[in-house]
Amino acid sequence: MLISLIRRYVRRYTRQVCLVVALLVVQAVANLYLPNLTADIINNGIEKGDIHYIWTTGAWMLAITFVVGVMSIVAVYFASKVSMGLGRDIRGAVFKSVQRFSAQEINHFGTPSLITRNTNDVQQIQIFLQMALTIMVLAPIMCIGGVIMALKEDVKLSALLVVVVPVMLIVISVLMAKAVPLFRSMQSRIDRVNLVLREQITGVRVIRAFIRTGQEQGRFAEANGSLTNTGLRVNRMFALALPTVMGVMNLSCVAVLWFGGHLIASGSMPIGNLTAFLSYILQILMSVMIAVMMVILLPRAVASADRIEEVLRAEPSVVDPQDAVVPETAAGLVEMRDVVFGYPGSEEPVLHDLSFSLVPGETTAIIGGTGSGKTTLLNLIPRLFDVTSGALAVDGVDVRDQAREALWAKIGMVPQQAYLFSGTVAENLRFGRPDATDDELWHALAVAQASEFVTAMTGGLEAEITQGGTNVSGGQRQRLSIARALVKRPAIYLFDDCFSALDAATDAKLRAALRSDTTEATVLIVAQRVSTILHADRIIVLDDGRIVGIGPHEELLSSCPEYREIVTSQLGEQAA
Repeated sequence: MLISLIRRYVRRYTRQVCLVVALLVVQAVANLYLPNLTADIINNGIEKGDIHYIWTTGAWMLAITFVVGVMSIVAVYFASKVSMGLGRDIRGAVFKSVQRFSAQEINHFGTPSLITRNTNDVQQIQIFLQMALTIMVLAPIMCIGGVIMALKEDVKLSALLVVVVPVMLIVISVLMAKAVPLFRSMQSRIDRVNLVLREQITGVRVIRAFIRTGQEQGRFAEANGSLTNTGLRVNRMFALALPTVMGVMNLSCVAVLWFGGHLIASGSMPIGNLTAFLSYILQILMSVMIAVMMVILLPRAVASADRIEEVLRAEPSVVDPQDAVVPETAAGLVEMRDVVFGYPGSEEPVLHDLSFSLVPGETTAIIGGTGSGKTTLLNLIPRLFDVTSGALAVDGVDVRDQAREALWAKIGMVPQQAYLFSGTVAENLRFGRPDATDDELWHALAVAQASEFVTAMTGGLEAEITQGGTNVSGGQRQRLSIARALVKRPAIYLFDDCFSALDAATDAKLRAALRSDTTEATVLIVAQRVSTILHADRIIVLDDGRIVGIGPHEELLSSCPEYREIVTSQLGEQAA
């Protein structure tokens, strides 16, 4: 999975990768040549007392070393560009993939996990590729070249490699087998830490209000401790492995000096050749050490690649049709015909046999008890979910046959939980229509009953809004969200219980202004408060996912017991 992921995104950097590999090959060959020159200096210079040969060969060694240093810098520079570029491309691909997800896929992966996959997991791939292009390419060349050069120096002494190299490979194999599962577990534990931390930051006021700080600290300590323990297990493993490898290297050097000393004493091997042979043995073992370092990074990179591929290969449950149909009109007519919807894996549908129309120029309200399916019904119109059966058409064309962006362009949606983005008030209001003028922004603010507090803010339209709109109150957030939808001037307005944070007086003023400002649009309001929908042209009453009444307020009072019960519970017997 890791190799296929890297191969897919590294293609555009083929030239840089080839340059890095070429530089590293030259660097490796030069490093293999240097011990040979050292042997020549000892054998032909020092032993014979030839100072000129020592200076000449030494200068040649210095020149090679300088060139190798420059090549190393250039190779690391381009390797860094490739790894950073690949990380950027993968992050972009993951982000693009998540943007195509419906609510179902986002709920499946979870927000904390998606954040981790697009940050920490991608970073692991970057680090691995950086190391692979800088030192991993050197390892096999140095190892194979070292073996060849060692055999060239002395075949008998090279027999030590038959013992040393397999021992090192066994250590690496054991590390791989043990480390991969641990690193997979580590990434999931990072997800858990992100989840707990995100919940505690987002819900800090609830935690403090219910005096749950101690319990939440314990919950975070548990997630943090689990991650720490897994990390410690990994580190203990490598803490034992690295000294083992170093021990094998040092014992190998002792063995070379021991057996080489006997060969020198017998006159069958010059001193310079023993020095070169020792250098080659060290280069071979350093190559294996590099492999051990890569083993440390490889399992985590493999686990991260698997998690990234899960996101990239996930098929959205809601997709655009191959041949999208464009409606002849853009009036905003919404029709539901025998619509049934159930969440994947649920035993029973949430919505049952819904049939009604939302007509341009009319305001339709939906009311019902908690869990009756009001928000679910509203989410079907912009195709956040697809209906399980039946048909949902906008302007005479089924939403499944329309391009989603073309459908969304007709809709102005104000969700139940108002959300503002970091930036200015103007930037938030222009979110759906970047070319809107300041006058249009102020008009939308006036309709949403938000112009007064925006005027009082420092900078007015240029006043800063923090992420999520945390520097304004809940009611102000709601009104700015409503103004944002009004600026877009869509054919269909979907208000999902967005008047709940407003006081009764502001609610009444806003609805009156809204009615006069949306005379040609289709307006759908989901509400819990009866006072919000009293003057709607039609009210749809939902009970357990079924329509139990449709009509204006006065008609429903006499014909729909469920609606009358809601009115009585909120406004008293006299209103009913």
